[in-house]
Amino acid sequence: MFMNPQVDLYLENGCGRCALFKTPECKVHRWEKELEQLRHIVLECGLTEALKWSVPCYTFNGSNILILAAFKDYCSLSFFKGTLLQDARGWLDAPGENSQAVRQLRFTSPQMVADRESIIREYIYEAIEVENAGLKVDFKEKKALVFPEELLNKFEEMPALRAAFEALTPGRQRGYNLYFSAPKQSKTRTARVEKYIPHILNGKGWNEE
Repeated sequence: MFMNPQVDLYLENGCGRCALFKTPECKVHRWEKELEQLRHIVLECGLTEALKWSVPCYTFNGSNILILAAFKDYCSLSFFKGTLLQDARGWLDAPGENSQAVRQLRFTSPQMVADRESIIREYIYEAIEVENAGLKVDFKEKKALVFPEELLNKFEEMPALRAAFEALTPGRQRGYNLYFSAPKQSKTRTARVEKYIPHILNGKGWNEE
């Protein structure tokens, strides 16, 4: 079981995406014990650990399976293809009302993680089976929004960015789409998308600090 040193630093310092980085108030520290528990469970299921998009990401044969993350009110284990899991218990939550693929298991205490450990493993093994079977999420086209190619390319490169964008309010999504689509040159559109990736990952609109 290989434990990536970058994830050790994440647990020690935080994700670095806000001003609370390396401070006791960082949300990662609030859920550090729960994240450690989840980390061990995931690794024992045979996934490979990496740090992507500033959070622990777990892969199987090179394919992204899930990520761990800390929020204000809970920490989560999020499956990239969560909508393809059976979820007979109804434990999976969408990170936002517009999320089409990602689904989360949310935790608010170490005891909750411990009580659900065997079931967590079942979800992880099912997610691996979904990936091995080559199943794909059927993303519905947004009729009201036509995204620029530069943003769609980033979604392909960074599944976590797609998940974060889908979790944004419709108003924030429209704002980004207008802002990213406005320039005539692809180079400028790409630069705008790349500049605002941290904002999207933090749930902010393009004009929010």
